[in-house]
This record gives sequence, C-alpha cells and structure tokens, in this order.
Amino acid sequence: MRLLILNPGSTSTKLAVFDDEKALFVESVTHSPEELAPFDKVADQYEFRKDLVLKTLAAHDIPLDSLNGIVSRGGLLTAIEAGAYAVNDDMVWQLRNKPRNEHASNVGAMIADAIGKELGIPAYIYDGVTVEELTPINKITGLPEMQRKGMGHNLNTRAAAMRYAREQGRPYQDITVIVAHLGGGISVNLHHNGKIEDFINDEEGPFSPERAGGLPMFDVIAKCFAPGATQKDVMKTVKSRGGLMAHLGTTDSREVEKMIAAGDEHAKLIYDAMALNVAKNIAKCAPGVKGKVDAIILTGGIAYSKYFTQAVTDYVDWIAPVVIYAGEDEMQSLALGGLRVLRGEEQAKTYVSPDRPRN
Repeated sequence: MRLLILNPGSTSTKLAVFDDEKALFVESVTHSPEELAPFDKVADQYEFRKDLVLKTLAAHDIPLDSLNGIVSRGGLLTAIEAGAYAVNDDMVWQLRNKPRNEHASNVGAMIADAIGKELGIPAYIYDGVTVEELTPINKITGLPEMQRKGMGHNLNTRAAAMRYAREQGRPYQDITVIVAHLGGGISVNLHHNGKIEDFINDEEGPFSPERAGGLPMFDVIAKCFAPGATQKDVMKTVKSRGGLMAHLGTTDSREVEKMIAAGDEHAKLIYDAMALNVAKNIAKCAPGVKGKVDAIILTGGIAYSKYFTQAVTDYVDWIAPVVIYAGEDEMQSLALGGLRVLRGEEQAKTYVSPDRPRN
C-alpha cells in the first residue's frame, strides 16, 4: 500500500510517502511569514498548500496514480473518538467554516479530500487533535459551565501506548498506561479499556519549554484585568512565552542542560521543577485506576534527555515501571493508522458535523 501522509503545521507543511511501513521520503517545507501573510484565515491557505504538496510529489518522482490512500493529521473538529475517520464533506465543511480554533492542521483534510476525490482513493484523518474520550467523572470541574478537555497530543501518546501493547504481546484494550508527551508543550494521559480516559493537557498541567501550564487562579485573573491587558497578549504569555522561555529565555531543553553543566544553579532549579511538575501530573492519573498501572511511558523530544527522564523516573517509578520511547514520529503514526484501515484491521468512523446546515 502506498500512502501520502500530510501534516500541516503553523510554519511548515510536512509530507511523506510510505510503501507499507517504509518511508520513501519525509520532507518538511518551511513557510516564511511573508508567504503566509496574504491569508486571513487558515482555510485560505488551502490552494497554496495543496499546490506545494503536488509540486513536492513531482519533485520526488511519485506518480499520483501510484497512491492507494491519503492520511492527514486531523484538524480542530468538534469532539471525536480516537482512531480513523474517513474524510467527508461534513468534515471539510466543519474545518472550513466552523473549526474549534484556527490551526494549520485544519487544511490537511481539505487537501486530502481534494486529491483523494481526483484520484478516486480513500482519505482519512487519524487520532485527531480533538479526540475526546474522558470518562464523565474526569470531565467535572468546580464550575458547571466549564469541563476538562481531552484536546492535545493524542496522536503521539496513543501511538506510544499501542507500541507498548505490541511489545508486550497484548491488545491495546487490555493495557493500562500513563503516557507523558514531553515537547514544546507537555501533556499527560491515561489509557485504559482501549480509551484515553483521563487527560491533563498543557493548559492545566506541567509547565514546559513554551507553556505556563497550571497557574494560581487568582493571579491569572489579576493578570487578565491588568491595565492594557488583552486576551491575545495573555494567551501568548501562557502558550508561547511561559515555562522555560519565561524563566530562562530559551525553549531548548538542550541549552538548559548546558547551563546546568556550566554550574547555573537557577537553571537547575527551574529544570528540576519542570521534571517534578511532570511527575506530579503523572501521579494524578493513577487514582482513576486505583494505582493499577502497567507502565508509565515517557515520549516526545525531551524524552531523549537522560537527565530529565531519570529525574521523572525517580519520582514516579513507585507507581509502575517507566518505559522511554524518545521522540515523536507523527508521520509514521499516521501511516500505520492508515495501513490498519486499508488492511481491514480497523474500521474508519464517519464524522457528522453538528453545525452544517441541512436541507
């Protein structure tokens, strides 16, 4: 099976072609601010990014008629289940007209839909950003109008959990694991009974290289109402100027470790605090299964760091053994998901828009 894999990001478009599990090529095409400036909304980038995909395929001598299917990163749809969804008109309408938020991944399904229809081949998304499988009790907060969300690093964490299940010779549905995604944003989730039953995302969980994470609520409210404060500025502070960036002026954990090696005690304090934050949030997921956890999995880019993973391990290995799957290969995760559908090992679901007008 030859699959085209699409993963649009805010400043780049990643694409790959896989023959079964083997990547023929993986490429990330960077977009300058000047290239993206003419587009008011993400959906407006559709033609620009589609043309780029077609040109890249031609540059790698991939005939369009050699493709058997397309798999894209899922955009910010309304709440969906984990796994595969066939790209359909409802999905494209939702992403074009009423996404949950503006994000580059929204154009992925649009491109997949167009190319798939032209070629007469199936197009899917897999483990989209808005997977929502929290159990009812895990959604409750102290305010009825606010619920906890499962939106976050579902693709990489579920791929890591499924990899663990394969290595143990057990079905994914039979394992109970806590997975921490350690990247620019950090999230922690609980996989149990074949679902992501609890999820601590990067707005309420550990601080990270870029994110502020969970904060004292009264101080947050005061910051929102400070003179001159705007919603956009406050969101930037917590989403891209928090964490290591706020404390140490960098989002690169490798740079922080160089600072520590050079004797910077403040850098060590902040970095160790981030590791403890991760550990505390891992521990938060354990009571939901009464501590019966098969493994704790550390994945993402920072999982390459022996310093950081050892610090987290020392805090949490009393809960369960710690397994490290460093890095994240979203392209391969998407390809493997698509292959499972095309091989009949998994059934693709149908997305129904709750907002699209009906005749």
